[in-house]
Amino acid sequence: MELNNVKEAVLIVGAGPAGLTLAVDLARRGVRARVVERGADLFPGSRGKGLNPRTQEVFDDLGVIDAARRAGGPYPLMLGWEDGRRLGTHDMIERGRPTPGAPYPDMWMVPQWRTARLLYERLQELGGTVEFDTELTGLTQDADGVEARLSHADDSAAPVRTEAVRAAYLVAADGGRSTVRRALGIPMTGETVDPSPMLVADVRVDGDRLDRGHWHAWPKAKGGTLALCPLAGTDHFQLFAQFKDADAVPDTSAETVRQLIAERTHLAASEVREVLWASDFRARAAMAERFAEGRVFLVGDAAHIHSPAGGQGLNTSVQDAYNLGWKLGQVLRHGADPALLDSYEEERLPVAAGVLGISTRIHRAHRAGDAKGQRRGADVRQLGLSYRGGRLAVDLRVDLRQEESVSPEGRPRAGDRAPDAPCALPGGGPFRLFDAFRGPHFTLLALGDSEPPTPRADFVRTYRVGGPAPDLLDPEGHIRAGYGERGLFLVRPDGYIGFAADEEAGLRDYLAGLGGYAAPA
Repeated sequence: MELNNVKEAVLIVGAGPAGLTLAVDLARRGVRARVVERGADLFPGSRGKGLNPRTQEVFDDLGVIDAARRAGGPYPLMLGWEDGRRLGTHDMIERGRPTPGAPYPDMWMVPQWRTARLLYERLQELGGTVEFDTELTGLTQDADGVEARLSHADDSAAPVRTEAVRAAYLVAADGGRSTVRRALGIPMTGETVDPSPMLVADVRVDGDRLDRGHWHAWPKAKGGTLALCPLAGTDHFQLFAQFKDADAVPDTSAETVRQLIAERTHLAASEVREVLWASDFRARAAMAERFAEGRVFLVGDAAHIHSPAGGQGLNTSVQDAYNLGWKLGQVLRHGADPALLDSYEEERLPVAAGVLGISTRIHRAHRAGDAKGQRRGADVRQLGLSYRGGRLAVDLRVDLRQEESVSPEGRPRAGDRAPDAPCALPGGGPFRLFDAFRGPHFTLLALGDSEPPTPRADFVRTYRVGGPAPDLLDPEGHIRAGYGERGLFLVRPDGYIGFAADEEAGLRDYLAGLGGYAAPA
């Protein structure tokens, strides 16, 4: 076994959306990270095909949103079929409109394989890469780091090469059957959401036999529901098939998938031109008992498994990584107390539990034929998720009554998502608060006559709104509408308000825990 004497800052196991999101975030922070993936390439299937509004905001910050918007499209209406007849359309999604505070109002369809590819391309732009055909086979850890054993395979006849790697931290992004989680002995507890076996596949269909303007469904098909959804930005359809027989074992071979479509729809098997990928599963909802063990962290499916209903799994996974990335950056680059990393589990475990409940509810409503219960509403957008009450949410405003969800003026509290707001630069050029937030830094907003301190921390950028010599103008009042007339707001790198106050008292102590401090009074 080779011993790699280079100590990595972070070893990321798994190159799905969660692992790649974390790798991108660390790369832009200048944190050395090594990404290993047991597969020969990125995941090939569409599986998680929707980016919710909060994930789109994450991708805006990471420099991926323009490519994701070009690559995808909105969700189509559902069109029901029976005996070759159209039954009419309905919308499973409660559509929204862009607002000054939320520029991405709806789910945006991008197949999972393409989301992963876009993240990988962004990682390569930042100088990173993924080591494919590389599997973690064991790990140990001590007070100073983690030692992982890696196995490298290739197509040659040469013996498999093994390697011991030392890292400050290890992140498990290796899916629901996580090798890392099992090596740590962390239990995964949950329930079967639906006893019926299911099959998902990506297929191409001939000609105009199935229009691409609708999500086609055969709810009363013999043997179980079948649906074909046109995947935006491709010529593929995602097939979803449910089997009423709980003992059925779905066959994922191309010919059997073609026959399944022919048996349950008006399409002939020969009209299914190609089966690109197929997989079978049973819907489960499960969560790891803890998301961290020493210097090892679980993200994404390694920490929680969702029913595909509601499109919550991929989005929650991306946001796990986004929450952990800035905290690793503060510890490794700015000398923050490693206890900061404890807040990852404290913040994300309750969120994952809540989101599991949403996806399970939607799945069971679908199974029961409850059209209202199947609707994807505001809760799937994840814009209302909050970390209020946590160690990183400090609100010192004197007029904020703690028992209320918001202050009398309707301002967000510490721990809430920081809303966007169109505004202007002093010269009149258009600007948004998301432009100010974009990047690996903290953002300090000083509104009205609140005197902005000068943080002696290189990871904080300050913007004064109003008062003498403002950095940003608010001609249409969107910032005031979102945050109030005055106050100091420290926005975390992941877009949540960490600290809010009427004056700078308390800010120095807050920044001290993050590896920086404000100038003395």
